Amino acid sequence: MSGANRIQAEGVIKNIIREIVQECASRGEGVSETLVAFIIKSIVLEPQNDFQVDRVLASEDVQRLIDLCVKRLLDSKSASLDTIKMQVYFDMNYTTRDEFLTEHRRVLQSRLQPILREITDNRSTTKEELESLYRKIVSSVLLRSGLGSPTDISVVREATAALQSVFPQTELGNFLNLSKRDKDRQLVELTQIVTGIRLFNKECGKGGEGIDNLPAILNEAIPATLKEIQQQTDDAIDSSEKLISVLDAMNALQHKQLSKETPRKRIQESMINSRQLELYLKILSNDVKQSAREVEELLQQFKFRLEQLKTTIQNKTAVPTAQVYPQFMHLASIWFGFQDEMVLLSVLSNILYSLEPYTLNTKELLADDAVRKCLNRIT
Repeated sequence: MSGANRIQAEGVIKNIIREIVQECASRGEGVSETLVAFIIKSIVLEPQNDFQVDRVLASEDVQRLIDLCVKRLLDSKSASLDTIKMQVYFDMNYTTRDEFLTEHRRVLQSRLQPILREITDNRSTTKEELESLYRKIVSSVLLRSGLGSPTDISVVREATAALQSVFPQTELGNFLNLSKRDKDRQLVELTQIVTGIRLFNKECGKGGEGIDNLPAILNEAIPATLKEIQQQTDDAIDSSEKLISVLDAMNALQHKQLSKETPRKRIQESMINSRQLELYLKILSNDVKQSAREVEELLQQFKFRLEQLKTTIQNKTAVPTAQVYPQFMHLASIWFGFQDEMVLLSVLSNILYSLEPYTLNTKELLADDAVRKCLNRIT
């Protein structure tokens, strides 16, 4: 296909997608363009539909394609459509750990930009302006660290005290003279140090306002999530095995259907649906198990760093900043690792529970009288 023809074909496909979306919407079914594109591809490639993929579609072929797609998209009993929807959903929402976290950090950074810009572009000179700038720095530290709300007075008071111990307001003059890049770097460092101080103080029973016990939450949530995934996996395996048994029985008896509502094709599609779900559950399970390993390692590092800090600070009225600041920063870094695992677990849990609606037709088929009778005869 030439370049011009390819561009023309792409334009035709876009129009077809829009028409299908609109037609489905007019019939009360909302569908995404991604799903429609997936359905178009599958229908065009099915030999029985006799579409010529190497040439531009004639107008009658376009209408036939639209009709076939709409019919398939409106088939509320189709496990095959459920499987395609499941695939589209998973492809659109699942990615690797690193990509999840990169996107999360990008979103967090974009949310921080307004206040960071206010700080780094600041040209304060009066006492009131400098006090306002300092409060903004405290807020930015809290927002970046995720340790409590910047609208909670007790949290702000605690964070301000920690910041003042490492960056008193008298340092603002020097800060304002820095380049934007150096200001950004110092704000990151201050966040890490203040976060480390607050975490250490919490461990010593001297603070910790607004700081959730992430290790405890994760140690409870991860096993619970794994248990749920395993239960759903067992159910999916059980479903596919039952449907395979039914298909084997039908083959032995040379039956094309168990009843009018349960033809062989419907049973095959439901079996594939269960297998697809099983595959995705395995992926989620592996990711959650990876999180469990990460949390275990982070917890060991966290405990070790706390002990090191206690040893460094214990019974000393003054400790060189070169000794203690890097330790506070490392403590914060470990905690941010816990936060990452919380984000990942939340995303994976959302995906897990979002897969269930795509299995309802398969569950309905397994409850069908003809299927149950067949299974009873087999067992």
